Amino acid sequence: MGIIIKDIKKNSGEIIRVEISEFQGKDLINIRIWYSTMNPDTGEPIFKPTPKGVALQVSEFAELKDAINRLENYINDKKTGDVPEQFPESIIYEEETQKESN
Repeated sequence: MGIIIKDIKKNSGEIIRVEISEFQGKDLINIRIWYSTMNPDTGEPIFKPTPKGVALQVSEFAELKDAINRLENYINDKKTGDVPEQFPESIIYEEETQKESN
């Protein structure tokens, strides 16, 4: 079991859990969807993980934080009617990925 950082309600039966977990001796940032079910022993509701999610190495946190900051700027620009900033490095990566698959 990991260290729960935050649970975000997705809908009435699911949450998005952000936690620090360990796998093969390495700490990971785990962002995963969990679903609500009943504990068969107690009848109380509990959450269980789904395969839907992503795990990042803690060393990738700065990149994740940068992405979230860019997302915040994008959302703010959309709210104010400004043209959201484009990120050319993402376009270059997509083009390289498409070339490799051809």
